[in-house]
Amino acid sequence: MMTDWYDRSIKVLQLNGKGERTQQAYTRAVRMLVEFFANTPDQISEEDLQQYFLHRRNVDHWSPATLRICYCGIRFFFEHVLRRNWHTLALINVKREQRLPVVLTREEVRRLLGAVRTAHNQTFLATVYACGLRLQEAQHLEVNDIDSTRKLVHVRLGKGAKARNVPLPAPTLERLRRHWRTHRHPRLLFPAIGRGGNAASRAAAPMAKSSVQGAFRRARDEARIRARDASVHARRHSYATHLLEAGVNLRTIQRYLGHAHLETTRVYLHLTSDGADDARARIECVMEGV
Repeated sequence: MMTDWYDRSIKVLQLNGKGERTQQAYTRAVRMLVEFFANTPDQISEEDLQQYFLHRRNVDHWSPATLRICYCGIRFFFEHVLRRNWHTLALINVKREQRLPVVLTREEVRRLLGAVRTAHNQTFLATVYACGLRLQEAQHLEVNDIDSTRKLVHVRLGKGAKARNVPLPAPTLERLRRHWRTHRHPRLLFPAIGRGGNAASRAAAPMAKSSVQGAFRRARDEARIRARDASVHARRHSYATHLLEAGVNLRTIQRYLGHAHLETTRVYLHLTSDGADDARARIECVMEGV
């Protein structure tokens, strides 16, 4: 029965067009519910669900982001797999945290990159910043995704299965060429190099996320970056903020980032300092002598 609900869930998620990561997150949410009650999902009542959600919120003190995944995964399963029409499923909600993303300055970006000790991790992190990519998007880049003539990167594994083209700066293109010549993998740009560091040319999978994340944290600490909670994703936020400061149109940045809604991109308006500095100077002039 445990295998049955999992297989049914995956089939419905795929029919609905959900991406692989969403499938994993949603089925994990249901699995945790099943383990909590030690019972199959079809035996869990609406009152059980209410008890479970309140326990996760008030006893386990799950963060809003974790609760949101929990709610979405369980709601999808009970509505579309078990076809339950329960009021609780329509009632559950959690407000999204209004937190500004971590952004590095251009000097910090260069300093951090200079502190990365291995060439493959350095090239990876440089590409993430120069093209505004998510970690997974860069991780799965392939040789054929690079259009060297038009200097574009074709991002195939974007969030929500949305493909897009992103400008590829000339220095980054040259960096990628040098990197590829070190392994000459027929398909992957960032293949797993193996423990001995010499398995990249025949790797079946891309380099691991943990490898890049570990390299980033070590470089962040060595470069003494002030933002201690900065992650690899901060390079993508930095890309967007620096483009905005350079005068790139917000809708163009939205397209490069692959955001479905402009409101998602607008958050970077709160992170750029150019407008604030200009306003501060004008305020000082207006208030002179007051």
